[in-house]
Amino acid sequence: MDKIEISTPGKLMLFGEHAVVYGGPCIVTAVDQRIKVIIEKLNSQTVVLNAPEVNIENLALNFGSNNLDQIPKGGKFVAAALNNFNVQFPLDNGLRISTISDFSSKFGFGSSSAVTVGVIKGLNELMGTKMNNQQIFDMAYKSVLDVQGVGSGFDLAAAIWGGTLYFITGGKQIDPLRVTKLPLVIGYTGIKADTATWVRFVANRKNQFALPINSVFSVIENVVVLAKKALEDGNWNSLGILMDINQGLLESLGVGTVELSNLIYASRLSGAWGAKLSGAGGGDCMIALSDNKQNVEQAIQAKGGTIIHAKTNAEGARIE
Repeated sequence: MDKIEISTPGKLMLFGEHAVVYGGPCIVTAVDQRIKVIIEKLNSQTVVLNAPEVNIENLALNFGSNNLDQIPKGGKFVAAALNNFNVQFPLDNGLRISTISDFSSKFGFGSSSAVTVGVIKGLNELMGTKMNNQQIFDMAYKSVLDVQGVGSGFDLAAAIWGGTLYFITGGKQIDPLRVTKLPLVIGYTGIKADTATWVRFVANRKNQFALPINSVFSVIENVVVLAKKALEDGNWNSLGILMDINQGLLESLGVGTVELSNLIYASRLSGAWGAKLSGAGGGDCMIALSDNKQNVEQAIQAKGGTIIHAKTNAEGARIE
């Protein structure tokens, strides 16, 4: 085999933001907007990366000797994945790696993690190294930490397993949930937020005010456990209330914004069971739970939000 094409889904965090970084559980769902990673063998010792969605063309990488600080931001995750794969399974030929994205990286759907998983799974298939999903996760998780220093790995798990997952930091527990329907509306604020920046923001608050922040994390953990049951039971009223509670807890951490609140309150006033931000906060996306999506979508748009049409509970990484 000289060429492989892998596609991986994006993700939406449903419950448990920030607390998951400190060992709490979260619930995440894969979305059907995907990133394709195409890997071809070359007769050289160089890796050539083309990633037009992040303005990278013919970037040369060398397996095992990539200084991440000198690589453009959009290529760091590919380089880290390449380095870690090469350490475990030394590569003896060059590669051309190309990415094609169904969605914009600005939406906060976990594009960096999706690409990281795509590269490692693609190399695994191309080189016949027979890593299982957990091993792919472990290598991908190390790669993400090599680049940004922080992270829980839930977006990697969503990219690998797909579906809707109950997840604990570092992949200590990854349980697929029985979900057949998830009536969500996704609204984008128009503001791109950097996950690592907001994780560090909360970490600084935790260092200053450990007792109240840890108490908030503890309540978030309780909310996630209750949400897991409500989600599997299809109890949308309870799930919506839990979304609202989770949002209030995230506001207390300081990661809410006026733009997110405008979309969240508009959704609630238009009849949604509940609404909250999705992800690290500071911008990006919010989600609303509703069986009357048209009303909620119109309310979000009236407040300046953009509706993102994506199906949840999507399939995980696959060979195309």
